[in-house]
Amino acid sequence: MLLNNIELDVKTRCIEESITQAKIADELGTTPGYISRIVNSKEQIINKTFLGIMDKLGYDVELTYVKKDE
Repeated sequence: MLLNNIELDVKTRCIEESITQAKIADELGTTPGYISRIVNSKEQIINKTFLGIMDKLGYDVELTYVKKDE
């Protein structure tokens, strides 16, 4: 089981950094729609099979975000 809410995490980080998903898409050379699909679908970021394997091994998966030193 994935213990994070990726959609909320990304939206919160965007607000904190004063950047839109559209701006991120532009900087990555992709479309805002693609970024939205990735953010709103946990299985696009975290592979469903990987989550299943870890679950069968008795683990939950939790993502941790660490701000890079600039």
